[in-house]
Amino acid sequence: MDGEKHGPMSVDAGLDLAMDAGLDLVEVSPTAKPPVCKLLDYGKFKFQAQKKANEARKKQKIIEVKEIKMRPNIDTHDYDVKMRATEKFIGNGDKVKVTIRFRGREMAHIDLGRALLKRVEEDTVEIAKLESMAKMEGRQMMMILSPK
Repeated sequence: MDGEKHGPMSVDAGLDLAMDAGLDLVEVSPTAKPPVCKLLDYGKFKFQAQKKANEARKKQKIIEVKEIKMRPNIDTHDYDVKMRATEKFIGNGDKVKVTIRFRGREMAHIDLGRALLKRVEEDTVEIAKLESMAKMEGRQMMMILSPK
C-alpha cells in the first residue's frame, strides 16, 4: 500500500483491501464517475488537517482599524505627533480612521477640516492609500487610510 492504484472495484472489495491493510477506505471524490476512494488512516488524516488549519490561523494577520482624532484648528506640533502615530499604525499593517471633530462654531468652517484631511492624505501618500474619501457624519468628518 505505497500509493499504487488498484483501479475500479466494488465497495466490498475496497473495504476488504482496507481491512487487510489496517486502514480506512475514504471517499475522496464522490462526484467522479466512478467515485474515487483512498486507503488511509483517517484519524491521522484528520489530525494532520487540524494541524495545518492551526498553522494557517497562526500566520494570518488581523487588520485593526485605529482611530486618530483631531480638531480643525490643530497646532503644527500636535499635528506632527498625530502623523507619527498614523505612520506607526500603517507601518504595523493596520487601517487608520482619521476623524476631525467640530465643536460649536467650528461647524461654520468645515472647509478647514477638509483642508486638514487633504493635508493628512498628502503626507501619507508614500505609505498609505485612501480607502474612503472624507465625509461628514453629524459633527465629525472622517476618512480611512489603509497600508499600500
